[in-house]
Amino acid sequence: MTKLIKHLKPYTWLIVVIFVLLFAQAMADLSLPGYMSDIVNVGIGQNGIKTAVPQAIPATEMNKLTLFMTDAQKTQVLNDYVLLDRNTLLPSDYAKYVKKYPLLATAAIYKLNTSDKTEISQLDAIFTTYIPVVATIETSGIPAIPGAPTVPPGTDPFTVLAQLTPQQMDAVRSLISGQLATLPKTLLTQYSTTYIAAQYKAIGMKLSSIQVAYMINIGLYMLLLTLASAACSVVVGYLSARVAGGLGRDLRRQLFVRVENFSNTEFDRFSTSSLITRSTNDVTQIQLLMVMLFRIVFYAPILGVGGILKVVGADESMLWIIAAAVAAMLAMIGIMMLVALPRFESIQKLVDKLNLVTREILTGLMVIRAFNTQKHEEQKFDVANTDLTKTSLFVNRVMVFMMPFMMLMMNGVMLLIVWVGSHQVDLGKMQVGDMMAFMQYAMQIIMSFLMISIVFVMVPRASVSAQRIAEVLETEPVIKDPARPTKYSGVRGLVDFKGVSFKYPGAEEYVLRNISFTAHPGQTTAFIGSTGSGKSTLINLIPRFYDATEGTVTVDGLDVRSVTQHDLREKIGYVSQKAVLFSGTIESNIRYANENASDAEIAQYAETAQALDFITTSDQGYQTEVAQGGMNLSGGQKQRLAIARALAKRPEIYIFDDAFSALDYRTDSTLRRALKKDTGNATVLVVTQRISTAMSADQIVALDNGRIAGIGTHKELMETCDVYREIALSQLSREELVL
Repeated sequence: MTKLIKHLKPYTWLIVVIFVLLFAQAMADLSLPGYMSDIVNVGIGQNGIKTAVPQAIPATEMNKLTLFMTDAQKTQVLNDYVLLDRNTLLPSDYAKYVKKYPLLATAAIYKLNTSDKTEISQLDAIFTTYIPVVATIETSGIPAIPGAPTVPPGTDPFTVLAQLTPQQMDAVRSLISGQLATLPKTLLTQYSTTYIAAQYKAIGMKLSSIQVAYMINIGLYMLLLTLASAACSVVVGYLSARVAGGLGRDLRRQLFVRVENFSNTEFDRFSTSSLITRSTNDVTQIQLLMVMLFRIVFYAPILGVGGILKVVGADESMLWIIAAAVAAMLAMIGIMMLVALPRFESIQKLVDKLNLVTREILTGLMVIRAFNTQKHEEQKFDVANTDLTKTSLFVNRVMVFMMPFMMLMMNGVMLLIVWVGSHQVDLGKMQVGDMMAFMQYAMQIIMSFLMISIVFVMVPRASVSAQRIAEVLETEPVIKDPARPTKYSGVRGLVDFKGVSFKYPGAEEYVLRNISFTAHPGQTTAFIGSTGSGKSTLINLIPRFYDATEGTVTVDGLDVRSVTQHDLREKIGYVSQKAVLFSGTIESNIRYANENASDAEIAQYAETAQALDFITTSDQGYQTEVAQGGMNLSGGQKQRLAIARALAKRPEIYIFDDAFSALDYRTDSTLRRALKKDTGNATVLVVTQRISTAMSADQIVALDNGRIAGIGTHKELMETCDVYREIALSQLSREELVL
């Protein structure tokens, strides 16, 4: 996979944007459980009162609280509150405040007069310390202190406290604070907010309004966060699809360009079916992984780590639950990967094999029917299909355990959290909302690992696909252009072999040995020999489909390896042993070699190639559809169209690699006479097994087991070359061999 990272470079900024959006989405999702906890703890449990700092409090209660404060704390508190009294307020202010605080009509009230967060935080620490003290005294009275007066029944304990000496007040404060210190902070907060709620009721404030306002405020925050998370998710999905689609497009283009530059050596290494699979199925696997990678794999760690940090900050007493769940999931994923990964590596090879068998069957369907071997081919296909099915089923059976295991872990964790959390709530160490938030964070952490595990199902197969794609992209063609190519000038069409020997890569035996001859412009050179004598191999050295192992092949005086492949092949019109046509029309196939050819020229080339008889008899003429590979044409028709295509190029060198084999003798003879006129001063190289085709050539090269058995005209070889004479007499009588 790492080999394909460099192909993501054009999409760097999109990936950065995706990361930013994923982080924003994760932060939004991680904030929601906290707000849900606030709704339960503050909105429901504390009536919407967020802190221990009262917005308003009766003056009598404030006096009770200040009894226990230090002078500095008392000064700070009174500086941040303003005293509202009907005797000192202006009538307009009094009317405004008495409506909000009805108790003001009969008693003075302290109102908070600051919104600074730092000061609010300091006040919260002070009130959280002393409100529980006052609430405890109001509930249980003054604790017994040596030397302190007793409180008579029906007497306000705070009246007695006001009479105590500073030392006695310190003792009361220390005693009560020591008792409260054993309580969890959550309980102290609840005591404080319960006390404040009671004071709000005493003032005449509507607690329901405070609670509803708080719930609406938090609800709006949660709604905005949810919408933001959804927007980020949509944009990430769109950008991920763009990156994955672009990467797939780039990989297919690079694969196609690389395969186009492959020589026959590379095609001998990679089968056609394998290259098709790598360009389609393997690239699709990478695309799917990229989409999942950006949308899930990158998001899951952010969510998981963020959830763990939130949990650590909330309550550490239940962290062992998360740790145990994560360890179990990692172990399960590791075991599954160890079992499934080797099978994933074999799946793509089995897909290649299935494609190969399918392609062979479809290509050779006529032969299969002719020999009545349908059953044999069906069995052959069934073997390849069954092997792929068995491997896929094994992998799926292994992976099918993952989802039930993850769901079991998820439900088990929820039960543990409820069990342990309920005890923590009972002990006052945790609030119900905190337990619910912890549960949500735990689900987010587990879901992040679940998402990663789902993607891990795709990673092994995509990893194999990436390796197979990289294997093609990293394969350097054996046939390369020179660093400093030479340009052609002067002679046009001279072909010269000088001591050429050739053997296929990896082979021990030479296919050609010490081949030397010269083909001149305006002449026809024919190559003849028995099957396997090296005729087609020899001719393939001219356009550099292979490079000579020893010796040199020159065109117009320049070594073919010293010029660019483009310049070399611009000089050549090539008709292969197996005529290849492209889907389209007859006209488009002829015009393939020369897009600028006129209709009259197209007709001339078709006439020279003896193709007019079947073109003109067709209802659509030159617009007759040609199926893929020319499957709707006969072998002779395909060869004639391929010859017409080569003629349309008007090259300096014509190569006909057994291009007349599918033609009858009459058409062959007529075609050769027409070619003689139409090729003009071009060099014509003809590979043939027909002696009648070779007889009229200006020069004949007879090959035998990769060596030149003789070079000369038909008459000369009949007298001097046993190999040529044997071939000639096997096809024609002595009378027919006389020119």
